[in-house]
Amino acid sequence: MTVKITAYAGLMALLLGTAGCKSTGGEAAAAGPDASNVAAGGAAKAPIPNDVELEPAMLANIRVEPVRVESARRQLTGTGKVQFNEDRTARILAPLPGQALDLQVRVGDPVEKDQLLFSIKSREVASLVTDYLESQRDLDLAQKTYNMNKDLFEHQAASRISFQQAESDLAKANTHVARGEEALRVLGIDPKDAVKDGGLRSLVPVRSTMAGTLIERNLTPGQYVQADSTALLTIADLSTVWVLVDVFERDIHLIRVGQKTQVVAAAYPDRRFPASVERISDKVDPDSRTLKVRLLVSNPEFLLKPEMFITASLELSEGGSALSVPAGAVFTEDGKSYVFAAINDRRFERRPIVAAPDAEGRLRVTSGLHAGERVVTDGAMLLDYRRKQRQE
Repeated sequence: MTVKITAYAGLMALLLGTAGCKSTGGEAAAAGPDASNVAAGGAAKAPIPNDVELEPAMLANIRVEPVRVESARRQLTGTGKVQFNEDRTARILAPLPGQALDLQVRVGDPVEKDQLLFSIKSREVASLVTDYLESQRDLDLAQKTYNMNKDLFEHQAASRISFQQAESDLAKANTHVARGEEALRVLGIDPKDAVKDGGLRSLVPVRSTMAGTLIERNLTPGQYVQADSTALLTIADLSTVWVLVDVFERDIHLIRVGQKTQVVAAAYPDRRFPASVERISDKVDPDSRTLKVRLLVSNPEFLLKPEMFITASLELSEGGSALSVPAGAVFTEDGKSYVFAAINDRRFERRPIVAAPDAEGRLRVTSGLHAGERVVTDGAMLLDYRRKQRQE
């Protein structure tokens, strides 16, 4: 009797276990594949939180600034090339024909105002010096004749006509000497230097008319030159340069002379050079429908060279106001722009914004922020990293 009861109890336990397994399998199947996956892989990952809270010790690694309200502006950009400032360029010509001697400069050399560049030996100079020396001798003779006639006239040993003739000859001699001195000074020759060696080596000094850099030389030592319009040397002051920018005719009404702008060279993408609008062309290119706008650009370090490609950005005032944040406050993820806005001193919220370039190093925000809010301007990537850590 005891053996039968034990066998019956074992059979009932087996049936109950089988029914339980079937019920469990059916419930799992009824719950669908998601429930099966949860059962197989554990709990699903939670979404990444949109805010992050920093410990007090980490607050020193970030910087928070308020959103700035500024006058609304937009930028007009154009491309162009660097050119020499023609108003600060000097072309050195030969003052008279002759042989160039004592050439003292090469291309690239700095040049000071009134610096001697080279000298010219010319027959015309020799003739002028000879005439000047002869006028000096005539003056000496006229002076002696005048003194003698004056003394004789005072002692009534010479007629008044003789004395007046001597006086006239002296005046003419002085005029000839003055004319000869002026002719020499026009050529840059000191009359005193011209008579030192009797006029045997009378050279015309050619000097620089401005300070700058020698950018072109069409002259060799000993070369014979002509007194024409051919520039032998070209000197330019490179502390300022011109940039000719192409601006579409539809935008030309936004530009005015004297307007401030900045230019960026392809050779120096991280440098911005201050400039101003100096002249607007009166002619429209019929093919490109653009006008040339000439900018005067400050170039104190001589970094900008002729023919360099330039991008110019002109700031245009639109009236009203706009929100502005530093460019370092904005980061991009999946093609969208975000900032971290401060909720309190330790907690920050990632917020999507719409921004566009504004002034140098800043972005103009058109959506996503309000005046008076504070954003993280340094350390935004650190906050984003900590925010993603919270998912794990």
